[in-house]
Amino acid sequence: MKFLIVLSLHAHSVGAAKPHDSWLGADKVKHFFLSAFIESVTYGGLRLARVDRATALPVAAGLTMTLGVAKEVHDRSTEGLFSLGDLTWDAAGTGAAAVVLYHTSR
Repeated sequence: MKFLIVLSLHAHSVGAAKPHDSWLGADKVKHFFLSAFIESVTYGGLRLARVDRATALPVAAGLTMTLGVAKEVHDRSTEGLFSLGDLTWDAAGTGAAAVVLYHTSR
């Protein structure tokens, strides 16, 4: 009997389709630009609150990446997929925004 239960569970797990995660696509572009947007708005808000540039930039980047990881944790619990591809594009958007923000006039 135990053998049938184990076999049944194994057959179910083998047949269960896992969500596919590609490294390119519209979803990845959204991750890139949304991360850049979140970092820019956060940085702007911190600067408006008179936080110095040297502090505002890493805080904005850290918050942006924290939100990206939280989104993937949520996706893992709801969709069964924690996407390293999404996090990579989040990091790329965060990094691109950081470069632009760093080079803005003081």
